Amino acid sequence: MFKLLRRSWAYLTAALTGKFNEAADPKVQLEQAIIESQEQHRRLKEQAANVIANQKQTELRLTRALEELEKVNNNTQQAVLMADEATKKGDTAKATEFATAAESFANRLINLEREVEDLKQMSLQTTQAADQAKAAVAQNSAALQKKLAERQKLLSQLDQAKMQEQMNKAMSSLSEAVGQDVPSLEEVRTKIEARYAKAKGMSELEGSSVESRMLEVEQASMNSEAHARLAEIRSKLGIANATAPAAGEVAEGGTASA
Repeated sequence: MFKLLRRSWAYLTAALTGKFNEAADPKVQLEQAIIESQEQHRRLKEQAANVIANQKQTELRLTRALEELEKVNNNTQQAVLMADEATKKGDTAKATEFATAAESFANRLINLEREVEDLKQMSLQTTQAADQAKAAVAQNSAALQKKLAERQKLLSQLDQAKMQEQMNKAMSSLSEAVGQDVPSLEEVRTKIEARYAKAKGMSELEGSSVESRMLEVEQASMNSEAHARLAEIRSKLGIANATAPAAGEVAEGGTASA
């Protein structure tokens, strides 16, 4: 039962994730990824800073221990010399005191020498860790810069993709119906061409009818009467009829027509 519930939960999570990714804005997701990378880099720098700080503190402790070691070493030598001098003078009490002091300094010297050795080892380890931390920060910084440059490239590609999608949508609307109430360009073209063809057909039918020929005859008669009246008016005004055909031309035309 538990195994079935776990599989069901995994399936539901995958399904919801897929739907979310389909609906999510790629630009927002890209910014989220960059912000997460920057946050990881910040945490890495903080960890590296702690490692470097530990290395610096170890160096300070080693420096102080070396200084103390040198001081105790000098005191030990001085106590031994003073004990020896007191012994030569026969001052047993002072010789004993200086010998006791020298022994205490010696014990302190031994402890400091051990501490210095430990600090040297620790300093070596912390220095190596600090170098690794610096290298990790530098490497991650380069990777982050690469991601930032890639972000600009992806944003540019995303803008181009959106523009291309808008162009594809606009071009598609020219050849496909946008809903039930809006015809496509192809449908409008077919309708216009059908009306034009029908009008041309009707014109041809009208041009070949008897009524059309009768109208042509009537128009020709009206034109002849108009020409005759114009010729009469020009004759009264003493104006030569430039448009009237010459006698020879009339005769020739009559002969030709005959």
